[in-house]
Amino acid sequence: MEYLEFELPIKELEDQLSKCRVIGEESDVDVTQTCEQIEKKLLATKKDIYKNLTAWQRVQLSRHPNRPYTLDHIRALCGDTFLELHGDRNVKDDKAMIGGLGKIGNQSYMFIGQQKGYNTKTRQYRNFGMSNPEGYRKALRLMKSAEKFNLPVVTLIDTPGAYPGLEAEERGQGEAIARNILEMTRLKVPIICVIIGEGASGGALGIGVGDRVLMMENTWYSVISPESCSSILWRSWEYKEQAAEALKLTAPDMKKMKLVDDIIKEPLGGAHTNREEAFLAVKKAIEKSYGELKNLSPKELVQKRMDKYADMGVYKS
Repeated sequence: MEYLEFELPIKELEDQLSKCRVIGEESDVDVTQTCEQIEKKLLATKKDIYKNLTAWQRVQLSRHPNRPYTLDHIRALCGDTFLELHGDRNVKDDKAMIGGLGKIGNQSYMFIGQQKGYNTKTRQYRNFGMSNPEGYRKALRLMKSAEKFNLPVVTLIDTPGAYPGLEAEERGQGEAIARNILEMTRLKVPIICVIIGEGASGGALGIGVGDRVLMMENTWYSVISPESCSSILWRSWEYKEQAAEALKLTAPDMKKMKLVDDIIKEPLGGAHTNREEAFLAVKKAIEKSYGELKNLSPKELVQKRMDKYADMGVYKS
């Protein structure tokens, strides 16, 4: 288990609890009462820390190395029913963008999402979750297939941004993202977007236009990362915490500004502390959202989606 800097008080108490239990197992000393006291203190400390998280601390939790990624969620949601589909039918198969067919219960969905790696080798293989233009074109191909067969689309967003390399720009990175945004506004099937980690810039928007946009509790969604914002405004990364606060990028901020529709509550300490509970919460949120959308006609779906995005940013004095 890896701990972030603000979680060190929790680590100390968990170490104490572990040592206390070892003493009880290796000797005749009754440590039950002591262990219970440590457990109570540990729970109180966790509640105190996680109910007062700053914006930057939530950014850190969204990047936790043990946090479940897109494929983890899909496997938990669909089990053996998931069939991954590859390629954009133009350039190649982008490993940072994955997608395919899967079932939750008796309902089939088209799943699309960014995938990060678990270690150095897989991070390079997945390009750190940063998609090239062919990744967005693959996503669009799968969305169009879902529309053809009248299947709802679920997108799982977790990216530090679209890949900014020269070759990506040469192949039309901006056009690919813009095309996806346009096509998603008029897709004639329900679209449910779930931000499961980082939701940065156009990289997130390329698969982020939906009838329902949901954020997990410890995720962020913004036009720019706190580090990049800090480097632009202050010419240094040292002000990333101030930038995170100013950007209003947390789930409560997004909900307050009506840029997302709902927040999916995570287990105490983040999704990585109890994966099964986190997966169940995401599953229930997707099923609830689809239940609200499935009876709408294609015309109603598109009209409501258009109205939703047209209303964003409207200021009334």
